[in-house]
Amino acid sequence: MPKKFSLLDRLHSCRHAARGFRILITEEHNARLHVAAAIMAITLGIVLKISATEWLFISFAIGIVFITEILNTAMENLSDHVSPEENELIGKVKDLGALAVMVSAVMAVITGGIVFLPRILG
Repeated sequence: MPKKFSLLDRLHSCRHAARGFRILITEEHNARLHVAAAIMAITLGIVLKISATEWLFISFAIGIVFITEILNTAMENLSDHVSPEENELIGKVKDLGALAVMVSAVMAVITGGIVFLPRILG
């Protein structure tokens, strides 16, 4: 029989997410760069008083970069556990995960440029 929904259980499950965030920030150097870039984008958005629509684009860009970094980190950790030795296929998986993060980061920079550059230069 399925377990009954419990708000307290859901709140307790947030500990896992907090632990995941701590792991991401302490173990992944690129994640720290993403945090710095996100803080910079948010600060610029506040200072330049961007519109609600522009906030939407900036928020999505930041979120997508973090999602890809989190999934890439999870995939790398699982790959290292499954195959600690050199493995060509695991190497391809890791390279593709890294590419996903890079594509999302480049798109975030392009989004930031579209939103912020006209205000900075204008």
